[in-house]
Amino acid sequence: MPEELEGRICLSKADLFDDIDPSTREIYDLGQRVVAVITTNIARTFVDVNRAADDLPPADPDGVIKSMTCFRKPIYLKGQEPDEKLTGRLLRDYYEPYHQRLREALQHKAIELAIDCHSMLAIDPPVSPAPGRARPALCLGNVHGKTCSMEVAKRLSNCFSEAFSLPEREVFLNQPFPGGHITRAYGGQPIPWVQVEINRAQYLAPPWFDRESLSIDPGRLQELNQRFEKALSLFFSS
Repeated sequence: MPEELEGRICLSKADLFDDIDPSTREIYDLGQRVVAVITTNIARTFVDVNRAADDLPPADPDGVIKSMTCFRKPIYLKGQEPDEKLTGRLLRDYYEPYHQRLREALQHKAIELAIDCHSMLAIDPPVSPAPGRARPALCLGNVHGKTCSMEVAKRLSNCFSEAFSLPEREVFLNQPFPGGHITRAYGGQPIPWVQVEINRAQYLAPPWFDRESLSIDPGRLQELNQRFEKALSLFFSS
């Protein structure tokens, strides 16, 4: 949570946990094994770097600076919602530096593929178009062929299927997520870009997850990290 928001939040620890991308760093960060890894320590609940900078409430309660969680729970105490000045400060201090680091990383000529990495709830939450609908084990999005070719996306999908020991029918393309703001803004210019979403049931479920303590088996996270690396290794060797 940004220090600027201290004392304003009405979410419980569990509510916040359910709204963030828990442990995605441990799953996706390949360190020196890739050209660059761009991360943020700020929860998407407070500053969502995968939204356009002008995507704001009240027009969009699920925008860059949100007013509610994906479960439609208010984030802020009544009367403590960020005003225009605080919103501008949050964007300046957390959103803009992230995108600046992203643009700088994309200057590396060695990059052949960029991946925007996320986790998704096992079922569509209340803010989704189809609440309660089951989601696949993995989803890859290329904005229906706009950020990389469908051939590349399908080949990558097959590599994920093999690396994660999943039937191909459990790895969806562009459903339910074709790609968010980052993928759309930077994809195919000229670097091929794919958004990847892993279903949280693969690590936020027994026997790997304890709901009471919100603790996750680090061994499972390491295994998923290795499977992610294997998927990319398969892709670049095929």
